Amino acid sequence: MPGVMRVYLGMAAKRRDISPAVLNRARSVIEWAFPVPPDVIRGAEWHGRGVSLLAWTNEPDDSRQPPLIWERAGRAVGLNGHLADPTQVAALPADTVADPVGGCFSAWFASDGELGASTAINRVCPVFHAETPDLHVVGSRALLVHLVAADRTDERVEFDVLALQSMVRQGFFLSDETPYKGVTALRPNSRLIVRDGARTIIETPLPQAAPAPASARRKRAAVGELADALLATVAPLRDLGEPVNLALTGGRDTRILAALLHAAGVPFRATTNGLDTHPDVIIARMIADRLGVEHTVIAPPQTAAKDAVLVEHPLSRAWETLRTCEGMTSAYESIVSYLPYAGKPTMSGQSGETLRAGSLNLLQSDLGDEALRRRIDTTFRKDAKLFTAEANEHARALAAPWLARQDRLEALDHLYIWYKVGRWQASARAGSLRRGDPVRPFLDNRVVRAALSLDQSWRLSEEVIYTLILRLAPELRDVPIEGKPWRFTEGATPPRRLLWQSRLPTPPPHLPTAKTGGGWSWRTSPGPALTDLLRDQVLGSLDALAPIVEPDEVRALFAGPVVGKPALAWHLYTVSTLLTGLYPGKAPEDLPRITVSRPG
Repeated sequence: MPGVMRVYLGMAAKRRDISPAVLNRARSVIEWAFPVPPDVIRGAEWHGRGVSLLAWTNEPDDSRQPPLIWERAGRAVGLNGHLADPTQVAALPADTVADPVGGCFSAWFASDGELGASTAINRVCPVFHAETPDLHVVGSRALLVHLVAADRTDERVEFDVLALQSMVRQGFFLSDETPYKGVTALRPNSRLIVRDGARTIIETPLPQAAPAPASARRKRAAVGELADALLATVAPLRDLGEPVNLALTGGRDTRILAALLHAAGVPFRATTNGLDTHPDVIIARMIADRLGVEHTVIAPPQTAAKDAVLVEHPLSRAWETLRTCEGMTSAYESIVSYLPYAGKPTMSGQSGETLRAGSLNLLQSDLGDEALRRRIDTTFRKDAKLFTAEANEHARALAAPWLARQDRLEALDHLYIWYKVGRWQASARAGSLRRGDPVRPFLDNRVVRAALSLDQSWRLSEEVIYTLILRLAPELRDVPIEGKPWRFTEGATPPRRLLWQSRLPTPPPHLPTAKTGGGWSWRTSPGPALTDLLRDQVLGSLDALAPIVEPDEVRALFAGPVVGKPALAWHLYTVSTLLTGLYPGKAPEDLPRITVSRPG
């Protein structure tokens, strides 16, 4: 069953019942915390001794079981996300999420005097919590938790400015912090329980990777287990009665999904965003042709001469990103815009790096201990010169427990799950969830467990996913890859290359992405007009940013006519609009589109 957007809020009183004023507060602020039009929201509530569980959705009805809140064995239960097999809802016990359960979800429980919430292995269906002198507040939207926990009658927000330093560095959180003072994200594979006013949090460690298989037979068996876990995620899609829409590119991750749907016999069509000359479009067309599926190319709006593209005004883009992602994803990212709820299933390759050892796949070939230590350090302290001493010290403290881990390959692998998936993806996917039916096999509880159980260096080599693709769709054997070549062939010495080729079919060539011409993107080459808008907003709000960035360094970043680090500029822009109160508030109106010219 594909996912849908649901919002849960649990409250547990410390000493007495929850007051009607607190409940009314929760009902009144839901329109700010749920990024859909208020008239499509419907809700359900359960109330017991000292505990309330509230839920909302933009689903038109409860025909997609389970309902928002249902009672079982004297408890109210809620499921945010989906189970691969809906009949396994009975496997969700009172206080934990069972490891073997497939799907992408968090679970919520309430009874007299008791409240609980659990995250799955990657917390991509998040749980946020806060505490007041009288109340424990737990919810699936951080802003909602903050607004309910704050004893005010307006929508004014109090920010944790220092916590936002990682948002500026990376465009997402590298901690359990949120933009909102007093609100914390529950860690992966964890459960929070409030009993009679006292809170307990129980964490279960992520799986440890087994050594790399030593024989071809064992490798086939390991890849087979991963393939089986992936096939189980899409098996229910055969009975939907309409094809899945796959956002297909020329890279690795959506190619796996195309092969997966093909192998599972799930009807699908493919769409690709971009110009006809972009490598993504060229290769996606080849993949669709080999698999015999319909392929549509969606070109961006262009000028009549086709020498430029028209893009949304950055203030409109930032407002929608803040509204949807709650200040936990940068407006540099392309968040799926709102459309009315529809039951049409969609699929994209987000978080496919889980199968490729997560953030390790971004590493240089040096996997020595010192190189890995530097990678962890620079992940947390990126662009240190731009930040204040206090912000850098805060980042250093966040990095310390990860640097202290003995297995640095595992540390980087788990960093990806904890933060890139568990924080960035958890907030960014809200855009597609509110539309209806995004299907994310790479986020499935069983798939992630299967991937994390495989040796990191073996996954990093990309032999796992290359073998997986050939197993699922041998028709794709000679289709080129976009970007960098397969890692197990790149930079290999001749003897090593011959060794790989003795195990595997010869990989097809790669098609590099150029920075100009066909591979050009307005986000990475923003041009002077867009740079001017980013600069004006950021430099005009330096007072709000001063606790975490050095003003002179920010001015230097924007000194040229075109900003040299566009992602960093967008991160600064996003945080500056957040701190200066762009959202909550009304959407900016009548802003023109911006023309970004193609280089040359």
